[in-house]
Amino acid sequence: MPQKIKNIIFDLGGVILDIDETLIFNELKKLDLDGSQLLHNEAFQSLDERFERGIISAATFRKQAKKLLNRPNMSDSTFDDIWNSLLLDIPRERIHALEEIKKHYNIFLMSNTNEIHYDLYVRDLQLRFGYKQFDDLFNKSYFSFDVHLLKPDPLFFEYILDHQELKPNETLFIDDTKANIEVAQKLGLPTYNIRREELVRNLFVNGVLRPEVKLD
Repeated sequence: MPQKIKNIIFDLGGVILDIDETLIFNELKKLDLDGSQLLHNEAFQSLDERFERGIISAATFRKQAKKLLNRPNMSDSTFDDIWNSLLLDIPRERIHALEEIKKHYNIFLMSNTNEIHYDLYVRDLQLRFGYKQFDDLFNKSYFSFDVHLLKPDPLFFEYILDHQELKPNETLFIDDTKANIEVAQKLGLPTYNIRREELVRNLFVNGVLRPEVKLD
């Protein structure tokens, strides 16, 4: 059994931020483009990974992705609209839940993301909730493009644990991806593999983890 939970690391997409990957396919289809063929293309997968790790700039990503789409003259704004279409929003009640949880735990954000997505949901966070950045909502936020590490690389987890001086067995990790959960478990973190239809706020009551929530 883990020690008393003192810290919680949250994933972003699918946990805090609602997303729907199929919306990118729908937007590409409107332009008579096959999104599934693109997203399963090895060259695109490599490009996307380098972008999420912050190895290449947004400008380089756009240029090379548009080339793979055979739409080199597509405007950057049109491309960004398509690329960001999978991002929905952060429900207001989820922000309120995090504010309550922070009163009882040290909370951290750990996200595989890229600069284009980041700019959109930070703007949403500012306009809708008055937080200038995620570091104002969480004790600290960690984004793959900023630290140049991607989940499920154990080094990403170790980076956060080391920089925040967290004990693994006191640090709960909540994510919706099994591969990420498995790595966290190997490092000694208690975990909760949340399903897309579940709501984070239902795991807590008045900001405290419900005793009946079964951790892995």
